[in-house]
Amino acid sequence: MTTAHEHPAPTAHPADRAAEHPQRLSVSELLPDVYKAMVRLDIAAGKGLDPVLVELVKIRASQLNKCAFCLDMHTKDALAAGESVERIVQLSAWEESRHFYTEKELAALALTEAVTVLTDGFVPDEVYAEAAEHFAETELAQLVAAITVINAWNRFGVTGRLTPGHYTPGDFKH
Repeated sequence: MTTAHEHPAPTAHPADRAAEHPQRLSVSELLPDVYKAMVRLDIAAGKGLDPVLVELVKIRASQLNKCAFCLDMHTKDALAAGESVERIVQLSAWEESRHFYTEKELAALALTEAVTVLTDGFVPDEVYAEAAEHFAETELAQLVAAITVINAWNRFGVTGRLTPGHYTPGDFKH
């Protein structure tokens, strides 16, 4: 069973490119109940949030977690949803490119970084307060849930070594 978050054995690629890493682990095949629960959680977390904002959050978390598969998926989904190439490209340097984003998006990106990179051991009060200024309480809870879910997907993707480059928007339908 191939899913949107997993891909079968590597396919042919141009001779001048490096070979694809083989996938190491298929959560959808080995733990279908966990996979289905994750899909349901992903859908529930995003309800009520702007889908483009959610894609920006998913891309930024995936950049931080170095999940190539999720970067491939969510940049393609963001483009299909109408996001610009320019704003996607600038995400890795969003703090230096603030003028590309709304204040609400900036608050969401800051919260994404704080929740994703917990090496300091906490989400700073000022980051949370800024997000709380731009999101209603339920919407903020959904944003935290969406950030948490993409971080879980990233861990499956990186650990399972899911192969980027094969995803087509719409492959993963809710």
